[in-house]
Amino acid sequence: MQDARVPKPMLSAEQAVMQMLAEVSAITQQVTVPLNQALDRVLAQPVISSMNVPGYDNAAMDGYALRAGDIQPNQPLAVAGIALAGHAFTDKVPSASCVRIMTGAALPAGLDTVVMQEQVTLSETDMQQQILCQFVPAVGEHVRRAGEDICQGAQVFAAGHKLRPADLGLLASLGIAQVQVLRQLKVAIFSSGDELIPPGQALPEGHIYDSNRYVIAAMLQRLGVEVLDLGLLPDDPAAIEQAFLRAMAQADVLITSAGVSVGDADYTRQILHKLGQVNFWQVAIKPGKPFAFGKLQACWFFGLPGNPVAAVVTLEQLVQPVLRKLSGEGGQPSATLLKAQCDVPLKKQPGRRDYQRGWYWQDTTGLKVKTLGSQSSGMLSSIANANCYIVLERDSGSLPAGEMVSILPFSVMLG
Repeated sequence: MQDARVPKPMLSAEQAVMQMLAEVSAITQQVTVPLNQALDRVLAQPVISSMNVPGYDNAAMDGYALRAGDIQPNQPLAVAGIALAGHAFTDKVPSASCVRIMTGAALPAGLDTVVMQEQVTLSETDMQQQILCQFVPAVGEHVRRAGEDICQGAQVFAAGHKLRPADLGLLASLGIAQVQVLRQLKVAIFSSGDELIPPGQALPEGHIYDSNRYVIAAMLQRLGVEVLDLGLLPDDPAAIEQAFLRAMAQADVLITSAGVSVGDADYTRQILHKLGQVNFWQVAIKPGKPFAFGKLQACWFFGLPGNPVAAVVTLEQLVQPVLRKLSGEGGQPSATLLKAQCDVPLKKQPGRRDYQRGWYWQDTTGLKVKTLGSQSSGMLSSIANANCYIVLERDSGSLPAGEMVSILPFSVMLG
């Protein structure tokens, strides 16, 4: 039996994320939305194409549609007519003839090839246009076949796919005007602390402006969730408990900033124990050690540190993958670490994975990176002026300039 006086080892970042992902399940409620409101929504059902795309054989270039077998050395082809996009040539095309055709126009029946206009010589005799092809093309050249992009009956997108701008264009090309998506995840947030003052008000001595709520809300909006802002709360147990109760009634997730450490006025953790459960409350990362995960009946809880940079790092690195799963996103790609040469020495104590803020760039020798000033967890400028994290693993110590390090470019939440 473990001695209660000996603290449990802190979870690593990977262990924390894996434990949270194992606990949560995606929302299941579906809604129908018009295509022009579907950006960043998660598909509730697979999309199956009811048609071929393109729907007919058509020209990939401006030129002349013909039968490749009709082309003989020094034998011109008569131009029988013209085919335009939206205006097909429907007459029968005689042998040894061709049709002037524009990009996207339907290929006339019986023809199998398009020759670019730059590759023929055009002449006119007795009011009859003729072309002389300067080479023998391959059958099917410059022809887009029906179903070449998408075949009728094919799955276009799987359930759990998050719709991007190009996806909406593809759905529109299939004639789809509305889609079944999962409802948006609803995330409640609040900040707490008697030292915090809303922006726009005079700043009394010994106080700071509430910045966490603004950056957290903005990051959440990048994920496409619905944000319920419960405001800035004082260090008052009753007010914090009321915010918890409102989140439990109205939201899928509650994210707080500050109040999960062991200070005398850190009431968030106390209320969480009263109303719900705490799964863990420390993670071996820097910044961001005081991070809590738990549940309030049907509402999941994430308690972020109060220091602004620590709040940003834990939201992006620990909470983001869990919110994506809750939102129903499937097939989430894992973050890709890159290797870069660091231009400056790096300070670090072993014991926690460190996410130092940096700026990376490419030069003729490869990727380079540098830190940006102070790495204090209270200085948001180190995030605002950065484009990546320099990730130093748990057992790593300080490193001299010139070392190769792992970097993690900012995700969409910060990019």
